[in-house]
Amino acid sequence: MESTVLITGASGLLGANLVRYMHQLGFKIRVLVRPGAHLNVLSDIPMEIIHGYIDRKECVEEAIQGCDYVVHAASLTTQWGTPYEEYKKINIHATQLIARACLDYKVRRLIYISTANTLAPGSKDSPGTELNAFGLHHINSGYINSKYVALQYIQEQVQQNGLPAIIVSPTFMIGRYDVKPSSGQMVLHGIKKGFMAYPSGGKNFVHVEDVCAGIVKAIEKGTIGEHYLLAGHNLSYKEFFRLTDQHAGSSRRKVQIPGSLLRGLGRLGSLVQTLSGRSVKLNYASAYMLALDNYYSGKKAERELGIEYRSIELAVADAVAWFRETKYC
Repeated sequence: MESTVLITGASGLLGANLVRYMHQLGFKIRVLVRPGAHLNVLSDIPMEIIHGYIDRKECVEEAIQGCDYVVHAASLTTQWGTPYEEYKKINIHATQLIARACLDYKVRRLIYISTANTLAPGSKDSPGTELNAFGLHHINSGYINSKYVALQYIQEQVQQNGLPAIIVSPTFMIGRYDVKPSSGQMVLHGIKKGFMAYPSGGKNFVHVEDVCAGIVKAIEKGTIGEHYLLAGHNLSYKEFFRLTDQHAGSSRRKVQIPGSLLRGLGRLGSLVQTLSGRSVKLNYASAYMLALDNYYSGKKAERELGIEYRSIELAVADAVAWFRETKYC
């Protein structure tokens, strides 16, 4: 008998890829999406669509009842211009509702999608691992802080109430079906023509399909209560944009923005935001993250889940090809 999986966040990059990936493996797909959410990219996938809100108890219970598995991938991810109450509602309260419903309806596994930045990053020589403590509270990122609180709640429910949850934390995902686009904005920025300025830091990049494979492997063989980083390849921004140049067939003039200048501009942006009440794209939290050596290791998932990470070149090629097919660039 086929297993039913509820996937939240199906309109996003990870959710859209995961729906397609799990359908191909034979899972019966159910999604919970907001009324009016665009799912055109999944129009060829047979699935049960429940329209509702992940921060409303009745919607969550309707969606979870009868499911074998739940993958909670939906979250508010923006790094600027959003009141913390909004992060709290979507990233914390909704996660609490989903965890409680999973217990009430005896779901076999809940895969909670966290973020790598709930663990302190490291350098290329000594990248962050699952053993690292939370290390970014001081930048006051509503997204990162709220995801950390939600992570703590899931771990607490595992210990106190036997919630059958496994935590998966992807790094920066690249690939096809990035409709909004989200992380694909960086790919699009990299293949534009003309002069380009780039940050001084770097991060870990992972093919979104490797994250999908990691989620399914976590369902199949992950240990309840464990935390798995899905982290592919550590690249500086300079190295990443060199790759996008190769796929764009161009070589643009590039200038690196010093980290001290970027953080200074971020402080100014945060001040403007506080004084004016208006949203700004570069505040201190986003500037700090851009200047950071934001590197991680995915070795634990390789050892325990059997993940094999594909090259970042393939991830960029897939993203660029999809954006060109769909006329984003």
